[in-house]
Amino acid sequence: MQPISYARPASLASAISTLAAGGASTRVLAGGTTLYDLMKLDVEQPERIVDINNLGELAAFDTSGDELVFGALARMSDVSADARLTNEFPALSEALWKAASQQLRNMASLGGNLLQRTRCAYFRHGAPFACNKRSPGSGCAAIEGLNRGHALFGGSDACIATYPGDFAVALVAFDAQIDIAGPDGERTIPLSALHRQPGDNPRHDTILLPEEIIVRIRVPADIVGRASTYHKIRDRESYAFAVVSAAAAVRFEAGVVADARLALGGVATVPWRAREAERSLLGKPLTPETARAAGELAFTDAATRQHDAFKVELGANVVRDALLIASGRF
Repeated sequence: MQPISYARPASLASAISTLAAGGASTRVLAGGTTLYDLMKLDVEQPERIVDINNLGELAAFDTSGDELVFGALARMSDVSADARLTNEFPALSEALWKAASQQLRNMASLGGNLLQRTRCAYFRHGAPFACNKRSPGSGCAAIEGLNRGHALFGGSDACIATYPGDFAVALVAFDAQIDIAGPDGERTIPLSALHRQPGDNPRHDTILLPEEIIVRIRVPADIVGRASTYHKIRDRESYAFAVVSAAAAVRFEAGVVADARLALGGVATVPWRAREAERSLLGKPLTPETARAAGELAFTDAATRQHDAFKVELGANVVRDALLIASGRF
């Protein structure tokens, strides 16, 4: 058994200084639904855990203004049930309640949800399997192995592990930003810049420094949010990770698409924005044909392998269906 030290700081400043003192072997505990999992599998072996659940200021969220503001410790179940979110930003609400069971949503925090690690079996189970994300330089067993659940976009020769989350996919479609606190104060980045594509060094999933904490998520309260959906295809009907998913939103003027948002999940190493597909819809009526064409365009550059090529056809249909569902809410 590995000894672990535990800290429960009473302020954000204290939490940051504790993280900075602990270095790379320290981990933040929020809901714990990912961290405990990975500790049981020996993927994570922290020497110190910093429990931030005393930081009540990070648990609040406010959807009443021109900007949706979500504290990083807000629980998935509370946010997914918010009345304004369900009515005016259904893609955000659906991405949360389709993500996990009620029990997990009651515990899981929004910040932790953004930072969950891949479900790649080679990463999670380790030796005798090669995994550059877990053991740099060992190789990637998924490339020539069982890669049905792996990435079509954003992969490299070192890693094709898929980003597993749902909420971040919907947030990327709505141009969300995150505020990050560290020893030098706060900084703000687009959520789309948080996650790293693997490149030659897939060990680190995000650009966060070890001593930094996500404080809040901010989303422009844009009118395009009302006509939106998070459409998720999975191997079982509920509480499973996406095989393919799409966050879609549309706005019409004079019968044609004036704004379109489209992001993909289950198919990329990071939450994936399909901007070309978005642009292809502008100025056109949204029909099953134009929606399907956008779906095909979204998957044009997919890098398929032995077991995952079916996702291209499936993905085009998921995009089509998501766009049509969203348009029905305008």
